[in-house]
Amino acid sequence: MFGLLDPEGFERCFRAWVESIRTVIPGEVVAIDGKQLRHSYDRGKGLAPLHLVTAWASTNRVVLAQVATAANSNEITAIPALLELLQLEGCIVTVDAMGCQHATARSWPACSITCDPVTL
Repeated sequence: MFGLLDPEGFERCFRAWVESIRTVIPGEVVAIDGKQLRHSYDRGKGLAPLHLVTAWASTNRVVLAQVATAANSNEITAIPALLELLQLEGCIVTVDAMGCQHATARSWPACSITCDPVTL
């Protein structure tokens, strides 16, 4: 059944639905993180594992969007594309060290960026 759907059309509809149910909460933490999906590779076909970068709205408890990284790439290139899809004004956006590089931070759309290392 899912194989019959137009992937781009489904993605547009899903994002519109998520935005319609999301309540914008000033100061909400939106966590950006990349994960590799286990067992998503196919060695026989030469397919690498799927790597997704996700934006999670902590108070709303919903994934706002996901972007797959390009082949032979990592989340550094996918973070700016993900941020362009989202309305984040008034939100606190967190990323791990991978996304907190100067070139990546400069590419973020109209954000006030502070990259402070956290010592545990």
